[in-house]
Amino acid sequence: MKEINYTKSLVIAFTICISVGIISCNNGKEEHPYDKITESNLIFLKGKKIINNNFKGAAWVTMLMENDTLYDTQIGNVTFDPGARTNWHYHKGGQILLITQGKGYYQEKGKQIQIMKKGQVIKCPPNIIHWHGATPNDTLVHVAISTNTNKGAVVWLEPVSDNEYSKFQNN
Repeated sequence: MKEINYTKSLVIAFTICISVGIISCNNGKEEHPYDKITESNLIFLKGKKIINNNFKGAAWVTMLMENDTLYDTQIGNVTFDPGARTNWHYHKGGQILLITQGKGYYQEKGKQIQIMKKGQVIKCPPNIIHWHGATPNDTLVHVAISTNTNKGAVVWLEPVSDNEYSKFQNN
């Protein structure tokens, strides 16, 4: 009798463990750490949607500091939806990107695409043509610091083609 109850208990325990394991698998969908980027966990507010021809895909900006003669810099927090990116462009005074959340791409003209991740600092030298944005499957948030703005405003160029953008996935 005790042996039957012991066996029955093992079967029940095994069934519960399997059930919990199946439920915890979230129906087979793997959770990605960048899926959790929400307005509530951003360092700065998402801001206003960027509506111009200098970006492909959905991106938002919150200006943290407008340019002035005292600090000679402009700072904005930019959020890119998956696949969103800037056009090719350059900054006459250079640019610094502080990656605060997510994952993205950075590329200087004629060089390989680089992966950008949370915690990295990307230095875009003055007058170097480049682009940056989110990977196809990840949101990207960065603080963009335009330095030495007395040398001139950002110069926007042609869009990054889908072929150029997808070269990283093909390597």
